[in-house]
Amino acid sequence: MASSAVRLKIALAVVFATVVAVACTPGGSVTQATAPPAPAVTGVPDTGPITLTVWDQESGQVGKIWDQLNAEFEQKYPNVTIKRVNRDFGELKTLLGLAMSGPHGPDVVEANQGWPDMGHLVKAGLLLPLDNYAQAYGWTSRVSPNVLRVSSWSPDGKEFGTGNLYGYTTMGELVGVYYNEKMLSDLGLNVPTTFDEFQQDLDTAKQAGQIPIQFANNDAFPGIHEFATIQDQMASTSYLTDLIFGTKRDQLSFDTPENVQAATTLQDWANKGYFTPGFGGAGYDDAVSNFAKGEGLFMITGNWIVENLGPDNTDFGFFPMPPATAGDPPVATGGAGFPLSIAAGTEHADAAAAYIDWMTSDHASDLLLQTGEIPLHNGKTTTVEPGTVLADVVDAARSVSDANGVVPYEDWATPTFYDTLTSSIQELMVNRLTPDQFVQNVEADYKDFQTSRP
Repeated sequence: MASSAVRLKIALAVVFATVVAVACTPGGSVTQATAPPAPAVTGVPDTGPITLTVWDQESGQVGKIWDQLNAEFEQKYPNVTIKRVNRDFGELKTLLGLAMSGPHGPDVVEANQGWPDMGHLVKAGLLLPLDNYAQAYGWTSRVSPNVLRVSSWSPDGKEFGTGNLYGYTTMGELVGVYYNEKMLSDLGLNVPTTFDEFQQDLDTAKQAGQIPIQFANNDAFPGIHEFATIQDQMASTSYLTDLIFGTKRDQLSFDTPENVQAATTLQDWANKGYFTPGFGGAGYDDAVSNFAKGEGLFMITGNWIVENLGPDNTDFGFFPMPPATAGDPPVATGGAGFPLSIAAGTEHADAAAAYIDWMTSDHASDLLLQTGEIPLHNGKTTTVEPGTVLADVVDAARSVSDANGVVPYEDWATPTFYDTLTSSIQELMVNRLTPDQFVQNVEADYKDFQTSRP
């Protein structure tokens, strides 16, 4: 039976969906937000006390750094008070739109990119275009165009990756493979250089009685990362990027031999016992904790667990999933991290923009680097202690970026893709779906959305 918290979350999700649907139907009351006039004002206006309500999903060490940065911002601008509202990823997905459509919503939010979240908010007129602020603060020259692209939309929310800028970040993410240095050595293994070698290492660990991949999927999102790291080595980067951005609409299909092969491989790994026993009912945070304690040869996840392992830790390493052929350019899922956006209904847009500029400054990125977040500033030199897990993450991110091998997060592909993909992966990994059925499920979602777009 679903808990009351789960039932509440479902109910709120239905309410949010209804709010957005009403706002976006023909004849609805939605008014598209317009950017402040150029040139935009920089800095916080001295017009009396200002309270900025900020919704974010940062926790752990990152959350502590946010508290520090907030306090420093208040010290810099004494007339500003930051009211921080911390929500986890699932709560943000469920509650953010509802909060922003109310009379006392947040001023600044972390809005996940893609059709399910930022796309809905733009379409409903809930986010402010940031282009004039970006010009005034120099944001567009601070990061590369592909970083800006994932937070760009047409004003009506119908086109992804083009148009106005609705969010800004200078920090990046990368999904790859962490490994236990001692266990790898004890098993007589080296860091694999090909995908086949990686699979052989999984079998070696299993035969030795070790957990090949530390994994838990009760939170649903980790399964996307397991699938994506396989898929990235089997499907082309250009195909995946076009699929996720929807640039070719229904001319592309998820139902391809490469995606069937990726699904078959993931299911095969589960059937061979390469994942933590009981992974379907276990939580992600527990999996991270268990891996940090030495349980598991590998763990496939993102740079954000550096804070859990410790940036200077030399007991663990990190590499992008190796390619099919040794020496081929690396490919990995990742890109820009959560951007900060300004709510269209804010009364303090200039102060909100100054806050975003502060939270994306070099000072902020230097602090956040120690948690594993990757600075994306053009021309910024990142120096870390060699031989540490943080150094491995930074080196991997640089190599993938230099090879133009970053694939966007796949759950951005349609408004309902996150739910469809996560649930289908869960069923695939326990043999409730065949690989063909999995691909057909996901394709139905993708085709329905692309054929219905105006």
